[in-house]
Amino acid sequence: MRKLIIGIGVALVAASCRDAPIQLRPPAPSLRLTRNAPTAFDLVTNGPVQALIPDTWRPVRTAANQFQEGVVASPAAHPGEQGVSGTHEGLAAVWVDGARVGVPSDYYYLAATGPALESLTDARNCSEATSRVFVDHRPSFFSGPRNSPGDYLARGGGTCRANGADMRWAYYVAAPGYGPVRSVGIPSSGLYVVAAVVPDTPNAHARLSTLLHGARFAGAGIHDFIAAARQ
Repeated sequence: MRKLIIGIGVALVAASCRDAPIQLRPPAPSLRLTRNAPTAFDLVTNGPVQALIPDTWRPVRTAANQFQEGVVASPAAHPGEQGVSGTHEGLAAVWVDGARVGVPSDYYYLAATGPALESLTDARNCSEATSRVFVDHRPSFFSGPRNSPGDYLARGGGTCRANGADMRWAYYVAAPGYGPVRSVGIPSSGLYVVAAVVPDTPNAHARLSTLLHGARFAGAGIHDFIAAARQ
């Protein structure tokens, strides 16, 4: 998912119209992998991030000097180096620390509504089949109503075709802003992105559902974000 990960950082810098000062942290602990027998999935943990991945995939944590933190996994020998995008199997479950990246919360809204996922939604040979927006409050700074919470939450999915192979993907993205979504998950997070890509087989929907619902941030998953947004 390297294209996705790089896209998040580029989107934030471009949207802010200035360089985002990053406060580097000490190296994070190594990933912890727990066998989830008798299922075909393992539980991988990196700090406050947990994800379920197929037991044949290799997980890595995102680098300490990137804009985001979390877990990347795929069948590739080096998951963090391969450009998974919509045509390579894999998972990314990442969050952006708003306390470390020096841009206002409004810019996370802009990243969530397009650039953070354009490697899937706008890629050549890819099409978005489903899209559902649960909350969309445009920040007042960007022509939204006064005192807007500036939050956004959506999920979607689609297909890609490359080199004769059909792939299916799904995602959810949340920019808490000052809305109720901030009450769950990681307090300092300005953006959450979970995206998964698998071969388009008869069990692809079930596999994608497991991957999306298995990704959790400080214990909060997609259902928790949706429940908070509907308050």
